[in-house]
Amino acid sequence: MNAVEEYINSNIIEELHPSEIANLLKDLDESSFSEALKIVPQELVGDVALELPDRYFGDFVESYTVQELAVAVTELESDDQTDFMQELEEVNDEVAKEVFNKLHKDDQEDILQLKKYDENEAGAYMQTEVYTAKLDQSVHDVIRDFAELRKMGELENVQFLFVVDDNSVLKYGIGLDNLLVFDFEKTLRENIEESSENFKPITSSDYSNISEIVKKFQEYDLTVLPIINSYGVILGRITSDDIYDIMNEQATDQMYLLAGVDDDAEEDEDIFKAGKARAIWLTVNLITAIAASLVIGMFEDTLQSLVALAILMPIVASMGGNAGTQSLTVVVRQLALGDIARHDAFRTIKKEVLISLANGIIFAILIGVIASLWFDKGMLGVVIGLSMIINLLSAGFFGSMVPLLLKKMGVDPAIGSTVILTTVTDVVGFFSFLGLATVILL
Repeated sequence: MNAVEEYINSNIIEELHPSEIANLLKDLDESSFSEALKIVPQELVGDVALELPDRYFGDFVESYTVQELAVAVTELESDDQTDFMQELEEVNDEVAKEVFNKLHKDDQEDILQLKKYDENEAGAYMQTEVYTAKLDQSVHDVIRDFAELRKMGELENVQFLFVVDDNSVLKYGIGLDNLLVFDFEKTLRENIEESSENFKPITSSDYSNISEIVKKFQEYDLTVLPIINSYGVILGRITSDDIYDIMNEQATDQMYLLAGVDDDAEEDEDIFKAGKARAIWLTVNLITAIAASLVIGMFEDTLQSLVALAILMPIVASMGGNAGTQSLTVVVRQLALGDIARHDAFRTIKKEVLISLANGIIFAILIGVIASLWFDKGMLGVVIGLSMIINLLSAGFFGSMVPLLLKKMGVDPAIGSTVILTTVTDVVGFFSFLGLATVILL
């Protein structure tokens, strides 16, 4: 038994966070993994399952009975219950149905309610467990009820008290710090009316795009956001821990898309599926590479006359590609964070073009001197220097314009941007370098 197994089998495991347990489990081999799952505390089983990468979920499910899985789901909050059941359906639909049938009616209703939303809608991420109080309740009674629910484990991550009217329409959101300084003998209505604080809550609709929710958390430094329907009735809440997960997923998606890789395919254990997804983008890249080669073919006579051009060509293309990628990455990330307003496009393009132009001039002088000394041909340095300026200038322009244009068209700026940019920098780089060489040197 190795150190990890000894650690898992010790009593310390009950004191660990589910993510810590998941990290320990990932270091075990297949047989030890199944054995270790048996001593994971029942109340943590569901949380640990969700902390593990998706590829472990199948082995995880096989280690427990239907009854044990049902208990694990019961211990989760409604949003996590839904995530667990959806993953279980993908692994084994029959087992998922059996587990669902063993759940309490209230849990079943919560899961069905959350599953009706699309994955990009706020409702799919909310917890239905939310404590609300009426305006005419006394603060003393509210705190008593709050405390009882917390002791029973009915509520977690409690930061706000949501106050509703008799129709469950959300009226106010009161932080616990404010609640504690209220007059306990008076009603919530009386305390709110006497206070100079503004308790109007920031809310979002259950059908709002989750990207908008993320922006609200960032803009207002929220810890929790109440989710309401079209009538203003509170349906649930989204907490900051869920937002961190969403932000991480979005960042991962962007990284994968910029590299021409599909996130869902890479998470899947099916090698064929992942290979197919990559092959699609490699095919597109092959086509663009052929386009660049056709440009080179137009100057076949020039290349045969001066071999030095073939040696220096990759430098021009490489510098343009890297400069363009820098601009592209900066703009895509700023768009994702909402740092670029609709009227900001010109400013963004102007900044990237000026930076690329400045770098183009600096490196044009540098490579121009190197090429002149290397091949003992002064005008060759002029040719590659001019080409460097042209290519880096176009790289900065297209590196910033392409994602902005895709965004305006309603397309994810990360999708296809790299392929388009590489094509432009290669074609412009080769055409400008070989074209100038043909005019100046021959």
